[in-house]
Amino acid sequence: MKMERDFHMINGDGDSSYANNSSIQRKAIIATQPMVENAIQDVCADLQPQSMVVADLGCSSGANTLLFVSEVIATASEKIPTDNKTKESTMEVQFFLNDLPGNDFNHIFRLLEQFKQSTMQHCTHRGLQPPPHYVAGMPGSFYTRLFPCNSVHLFHSSFSLMWLSQVPEHLDNNMNKGNIHIGVSTPPLVAQLYLNQFEKDFSRFLQLRCKELVPGGRMVLTILGRKNSDVIHGGGAINSNCELLSQALHTLIAEGCVEQEKLDSFNMPMYGPSPDELKQLVQRSQLLDMVDIQVFDLTSDAVEKSKLEVGATASATQDNVHEAIGHNNAATLRAIMESLFANHFGESIIDDLFAVYAHNVTQQLETPEKKGGVTVISMSLQTKVLK
Repeated sequence: MKMERDFHMINGDGDSSYANNSSIQRKAIIATQPMVENAIQDVCADLQPQSMVVADLGCSSGANTLLFVSEVIATASEKIPTDNKTKESTMEVQFFLNDLPGNDFNHIFRLLEQFKQSTMQHCTHRGLQPPPHYVAGMPGSFYTRLFPCNSVHLFHSSFSLMWLSQVPEHLDNNMNKGNIHIGVSTPPLVAQLYLNQFEKDFSRFLQLRCKELVPGGRMVLTILGRKNSDVIHGGGAINSNCELLSQALHTLIAEGCVEQEKLDSFNMPMYGPSPDELKQLVQRSQLLDMVDIQVFDLTSDAVEKSKLEVGATASATQDNVHEAIGHNNAATLRAIMESLFANHFGESIIDDLFAVYAHNVTQQLETPEKKGGVTVISMSLQTKVLK
């Protein structure tokens, strides 16, 4: 599996698109906004750049991408002084939006004109002058070099770094039979291979970004993870969702729609780290200081959306809510993962796969201890400055 070739969200702005099925990602951006604001304030105060370069890595497409851009502009408008004569900002901002080449950059660009108008209105309403700002796309994997040395002031990444550069090295087809990720029956060796691949990828990511950051530059990284240090039984949204998808594939195998060998040879290139694992990797790099790290428990977007939908009907019951949650959860995962499953298993099973997955989610919700929460870990990092 080649991530740059095989992986992309569902493009466009239709009902099944990522743009319309990514509200949990939006919640993460909003929850971590204070951390982003602090990083921008520190860059403005400590570095005082005439032209601040900001890069959003794994930006995807849709309103969430521009939500981050608007946060930067709003904070910069408050902190950047204006010229007494021209009343214009003394600093400009260059945004680079990065994702894999299959990302729907055109959808982002089509939103820009309306975005600029709303940004100006928002700032004017608050008596602020937005800095001149420019937006450009930067296709490519963030596990490779993307920018010249010492050129970026702030890196941001949200809900992206749990994606690995590849399926873990040395993970053979028969090592994780019946699972597509780390499940309850996954051998410890396989779980270790996943951890090894994440450590390799994340360490490389830090090394590359530190070359590209200016001295004293900042990074704010938000990752879908888990609280528990136990890799297999530590929970987390990635493990639980992949477990339910594995069950759905077993159902399709029983119905003759999928071959067992196809399941045994498929492993999701994802890993949800714990806070301790992230801290250790940052410390081991010896390149960055950890300014802050926070863990957020977000309510699944599928839960709240389903309660609103079902609550609008007179005959709302708990079963209706659970069924709607299953449907909405499946729509969210499909918008993200469809390309990977279609490339490996074929387009013909996709509808059935996510229909069975939705049913599995609904059944799981009948168990009282099962919750729809999502653990998100956010870190603010600063490059070490030699004294």
